[in-house]
Amino acid sequence: MQEFLTNPVVQGGIAPFVVAVIVVAILAKAKLAGLAVTVGFAIAVALVSGLGFTPLTATRKVVLLGLLAPLVGIVVDFALKKSRTLTAVIALCCGALTVWVFWSVLEQKAIGDALLLGGVAAVFVAWFVAATLQLAGQPVRAGGAALMLGLGAGISAILGASALLGLYGIAVGAGAGAFLLVQMLTGRKLVAGATLTLSASLAAGLVAAAALVLAQLPWYALIVLGLIPLAASLPVSDRLPIWAQAVIVSAYGFAVAVIAFVLTWWAPPPI
Repeated sequence: MQEFLTNPVVQGGIAPFVVAVIVVAILAKAKLAGLAVTVGFAIAVALVSGLGFTPLTATRKVVLLGLLAPLVGIVVDFALKKSRTLTAVIALCCGALTVWVFWSVLEQKAIGDALLLGGVAAVFVAWFVAATLQLAGQPVRAGGAALMLGLGAGISAILGASALLGLYGIAVGAGAGAFLLVQMLTGRKLVAGATLTLSASLAAGLVAAAALVLAQLPWYALIVLGLIPLAASLPVSDRLPIWAQAVIVSAYGFAVAVIAFVLTWWAPPPI
């Protein structure tokens, strides 16, 4: 059993997916199926590195914010009135928190490099969150976007020389995949809300940003990953069965993610 649980495929994909499916089945009626994303993420973290937060390194800050995101999402879904202003405030806060996540790394760099790297990471995460929150009321699009946000960030991180971050990102995708699969099998739409979209976009966004700051993900691949939420908004006929809508939306996101994979694979080695 120990050997099974130490297999990266199990840690980042199978275990998060299986547990996330159970979470969706249990919490769907309570409109909290979106928690599957964070549960999948948490399972991967627990299996890969453990849920410890001391010392509070940049990677552990990524985990901490990824686990706290659904709490904000639930408040947004059940207690606040959704608006563009609220979305902007949440996105800006996520961008600011991104600087906090990587501060210990950025302060060791030359000021010009620190401003550029920190600025790119913060703007990317803020955009990722804002664009994905726009899909909160469209559960199929939200699920497809979250699936490819996680897989896109995870696989890009692996190609950028960080297996740890890669497994975290893939786990986010696995949790979103469970949310999407249940809709495909039942033919019924679930509630996504900020519980899913904020959780997926912040966790996946921070994973991708960490691959930029801590590993070797090129900045232009990060920009391409930022287009995934827009790809998930491309036209899909509502007359199609839910499973077909899910496949098409996911395919849109996958096409964008593949570009990021290729750019990362062919990126010149750091000097």
